[in-house]
Amino acid sequence: MLTRPRLRSALTALALVLGALFAPGVGVLGGATEAHAVTKLTHSQATSRFSSSGITWSSSGGCSDRYNSTCTSFEQLNLTSAQGAQTLKSATGCGLNITGGTETGHASGTYSHWNGYKLDFAKSTCLTNYVKSAFSYIGLRGDGAPQYKSGSGNIYADEGNHWDVTYYNCGGC
Repeated sequence: MLTRPRLRSALTALALVLGALFAPGVGVLGGATEAHAVTKLTHSQATSRFSSSGITWSSSGGCSDRYNSTCTSFEQLNLTSAQGAQTLKSATGCGLNITGGTETGHASGTYSHWNGYKLDFAKSTCLTNYVKSAFSYIGLRGDGAPQYKSGSGNIYADEGNHWDVTYYNCGGC
């Protein structure tokens, strides 16, 4: 017969093993899925977050249709991308204007605008000075854009007339 300390240890070990087996998206009995990996926002949810933080947005077409490349849409934006923009606003104190979201017309890929990982910000002296002084220069992207990496791992690419930001996380929210 097991003594109480040994029984407790055995039950704890069993609980850890079962937790690992059945954890959503982690265990051997469940596969990682996109739905589990990220939380997606509607356009309305994202704009509400941005408005509450004093972040503006604009589109050359004056619209928010995800399927129109002249619009700026936040439909299917990752929650962490929206939070990352809010963190950036809070950290910099700069006026931020988003000029690109999840609409069609951007480069494809896993960590793309379409998949909710990227936002474009209009250039401003305030934002550029902040990025270049607070983040680490990590070299040129394949297309020649200088890149900077934040402490949390998000990537800021200077595309000339705007900042293209890849949010892997919320930036320390």
